[in-house]
Amino acid sequence: MTKEILAVYPGSFDPPTNGHLDIVMRASCLFPKIIVAITENVSKRHIFSLEKRINLFEKITENLKNVEVTSFSGLLANYLERINSFILIRGLRALSDFEYEFQMALMNRKLNKKIETIFLMTDQTYTFISSNMVKEIAMLGGNIIDFVPKCVDEELKKHVMGLSKENFAKQC
Repeated sequence: MTKEILAVYPGSFDPPTNGHLDIVMRASCLFPKIIVAITENVSKRHIFSLEKRINLFEKITENLKNVEVTSFSGLLANYLERINSFILIRGLRALSDFEYEFQMALMNRKLNKKIETIFLMTDQTYTFISSNMVKEIAMLGGNIIDFVPKCVDEELKKHVMGLSKENFAKQC
């Protein structure tokens, strides 16, 4: 019996960007199966629920037959042990990403010696895109269509409109 090589691309993906999609598309060409593992990051303030982020990532990867989208909670090292996969995919945009990601890779290896982290450089088109910037631009009424897939753009617009209505109601 041959063991299927499974790689995990973890993150909060709030919202999923074209940079995230670029990484998962390229990783899907390198590995027989990719799991996009979405988590609640306790140090971040999420704009979308976990369920919404899963749905959005499923939509943007529906044409990638070897990609599965799921969620996890707790330590990533424990999640990897549970699913018996020890290959992590991480995207890098710039040197500043590398320092943080390098520390995380070392910590994951300390927690479980079997974990290997594979770094993929994002396409230069997406080096300046971050979920936080996309959220801020959207909240300020800017156009984000070049930074996120269309379905994400639509959901962010709905969310911003909903916030505007709530804020208007509070002021009246």
